[in-house]
Amino acid sequence: MVKKQKTNNIKNILLVSLQLVQASSLLIFGIIAVVLSITVPHFLSVRNIINLLTQSSTIGLMAIGMTIVLILGGIDLSIPATMAFSGILGAMYMRDVGSPIVACIIMIAVGLSVGCINGWAVAKLNMIPFIVTLSMQAILTGSSIWLTNNDSVYNLPQSFASTILVRMGIVPLPVLSLIVVTAIIHIVLKRSFYGRWVYSVGINKNAAKVCGIPATKVVFSSYLFSGLFAGLAAIIVTARLNSASATMGSESIVLDIVSSAVIGGVSIYGGVGTALGAVVGAIFITIISNSMNLLHVPYYLTLVIKGGVIISVVALDSLRTIRRT
Repeated sequence: MVKKQKTNNIKNILLVSLQLVQASSLLIFGIIAVVLSITVPHFLSVRNIINLLTQSSTIGLMAIGMTIVLILGGIDLSIPATMAFSGILGAMYMRDVGSPIVACIIMIAVGLSVGCINGWAVAKLNMIPFIVTLSMQAILTGSSIWLTNNDSVYNLPQSFASTILVRMGIVPLPVLSLIVVTAIIHIVLKRSFYGRWVYSVGINKNAAKVCGIPATKVVFSSYLFSGLFAGLAAIIVTARLNSASATMGSESIVLDIVSSAVIGGVSIYGGVGTALGAVVGAIFITIISNSMNLLHVPYYLTLVIKGGVIISVVALDSLRTIRRT
């Protein structure tokens, strides 16, 4: 009896720790910002903040797509590879034909097509999301290297980058786009029937089906969303780099996307998470990455830190889930 009580006390302490971790992201962000403002000149300048937000816009978009999938209890490891493959096809079209508008449509269409395949395999064929999306990641990475001979696609029209990166006042279009998309998806998840369906299926798929919710269609649509946001991210990354390559979808980006989601409060067990939280997590991860670079921390150590953050948050989330059951 005493042993059981001690175990419950430990779980309660860990659960409180999880709540503090999720609630203190902005506080930690503030502490890091203060430290960097002291050690790094002009860190808190408007220009640098805008640059940080621009860098986090692509991770933020892909984190939103990952969030929808995670809420439903799935995962999409192919998002970065989809982004790279979409960018390569769009860049090749621009280089050979020169129409940025059509190229953007191609990037979005490719992202949706990949999402459709993933969604069909997971929702219709009941295949394991991890295996499906990991295999898709390998297929797209190999295809990207084959198409480009492991080289960059460049010589893109100057109008493409200048249009995508145009500033509305002091705010670049990618940042403004991220704000608008985040607001829309946040409202959809919190205020619409579709959002209620997503959370219901994520909590208990079988119970949702009994209640008449089209669970299969909801799961399928989540992978469409992740593909869509990968395509949108491809547009921004290709414009920022003024080129496209297979390295844009490196495996380390998956770590950033998942880190953004879990730090933002998304549960890998499904049923919990918001688009706004994922974007806050993406900004947090971008700050961490930039601060590690400014402090000259080795890249491999940065990966260790990010991986440790994910394991810690997931472990605490697991304890919370166990206690609920």
